[in-house]
Formats: sequence, C-alpha cells, structure tokens
Amino acid sequence: MGMTVLKEIEGVREQVRAWREQGFTVGLVPTMGYLHEGHASLIRRAAEENDRVVVSVFVNPTQFGPKEDLSSYPRDLVRDIETVERSGGDMIFYPEASAMYPEAYSTYVEVGGITGELCGRSRPAHFRGVATVVTKLFNIVRPDRAYFGRKDAQQLAVIRRMAKDLNMDLEIVGCPIVREPDGLAMSSRNSYLSKEERADALVLSRALRQCRERFQSGCRDAQALKEEMRGIIAGASSAVPDYVEIVDAVTFHSVKTIEKKALAALAVYIGKTRLIDNTLLDPDDEEDPEL
Repeated sequence: MGMTVLKEIEGVREQVRAWREQGFTVGLVPTMGYLHEGHASLIRRAAEENDRVVVSVFVNPTQFGPKEDLSSYPRDLVRDIETVERSGGDMIFYPEASAMYPEAYSTYVEVGGITGELCGRSRPAHFRGVATVVTKLFNIVRPDRAYFGRKDAQQLAVIRRMAKDLNMDLEIVGCPIVREPDGLAMSSRNSYLSKEERADALVLSRALRQCRERFQSGCRDAQALKEEMRGIIAGASSAVPDYVEIVDAVTFHSVKTIEKKALAALAVYIGKTRLIDNTLLDPDDEEDPEL
C-alpha cells in the first residue's frame, strides 16, 4: 500500500473507516510539519504499535499568540512526505485552516490547572489552541493511540488530562526526547538559529545536565538548582530566559524541595527564537537516558 496525502476531512474519515473494516488498528502522530528526527521517532514507534499510521501536518493558528511566529513557522511539505514515508507512515492529513476552523467557528477546549503554569503563563492562549486542535484531530481520525514527544512535557500532560477528563477512548503515548549529537533537543524552530545562536542554544541542555548531576549527587534544594541553571544560561550572550523552573511532575506547581517526581523545565529565547527543554528528576529513579 502506498502512502496517501489527504486534505479533506471526509477523505480521512473514509480511509480510516476502510482500515477499521479490515480490522486494522490506527495510530496518530499530530505535528505542525517541518519534520525532523524527533518526529520520525514518533512515526516509527506508531508504526511498530499499530497497523496503520496517520500523521497530521497542520500549523495550528489557534495556538499562536499575536506576536508569535505563525506566518514564519517553517514549512516543507515535500520533505515531510519523504520523512513520513521513510518512517513507516501510511497517511498525511494536511488540512487547510479554513477546513479546521470554518467561518463562525466558536468552540474551544479549555484544560484548567496545569495550563496556568510554565508556558501557560507566557503564552496564555496556547494550550487552549493545542487542546482544541488535538480534540478535533482525535474526532476526525479516531485513533487507538496518539503519540507525542516528551520535550513538550507540559503539552503532553495537558493532553493526558484532557483525554482522561473527557473519557476519550484512546491511549496517549509519550515518547523520548531526541537530541542532536551535541545535546540540543530537536525542534523545527532550531532552523531559525544563526551559527552563533546555534552554539548558544547548547546552554539549555548544559544547564539541565548540570541540574541532573547535582540532583544525582544529593541536592534536593530546587532554588539552588535553578540558580545554577540560570548561571549557565547567562553565559550565552544571546540567551534570555522566559522561565527556569522545577515543578511537580503531576501538578506543574513549583516545588521548594524535591521529595517526589519533579521536572526541571526551561524556556529560553536564543535571539528571537524561543526554545524549550526539560529533564525528569525522580528521587526513586535518578537515571534519565534522554539527557
């Protein structure tokens, strides 16, 4: 079977119905395109665990703020098609914004609690847009499983909460962070970075690695760990932190002392490019193979 590229919602539903009639399971990998090895790892995982895989490629306007990079967000459908096909995907769903948000569209999905922390503070409408578009994709594809990267740890937590609260009949699968050989977490936005900024961007993973080493050596003082991370970030001339936090891994509230599973999370502007990264800090399991 060859891979298909579909723009129309009803075409996607018809194809998925045909797969269901053959008894196939379906995995969904939601993306905004400009796919890299991190996305490819999600597609490969989905292909291992499902008979058919749908990859959505949609730069979702409702999750961008008015001064954010919607118009300049990188796009390359030809390369995306090659990546999906090479990674084992069976369909790309590539809708127009007008199909996803037709005239007079007025329904949104809000997830409370965790969306007020971290990225939700500096991007107040972001998670409403994420929750809304992911709900729409779930309703269109009706997958058995949906795959998301743990680099966007807060997004993954929001989607898990939404799926549980709304009794969505699917499994949410979180997949490991994929990094460049020098440690930079893969992101479509890395393409914005100049050569100098690309070098500066390494302070994110460097700060998290230092945090993890201090944690493994016994430090449980969140404030001390955050100050050390800020010191490392300050060493890059183009780096301006949005937040440097250590939060409870479930509630995403800041913690003073790490007594149970926590997340060290960063959002840093490198020049004009906002990058995020994180590492898990678990007193019961101090290893983190992703960093």
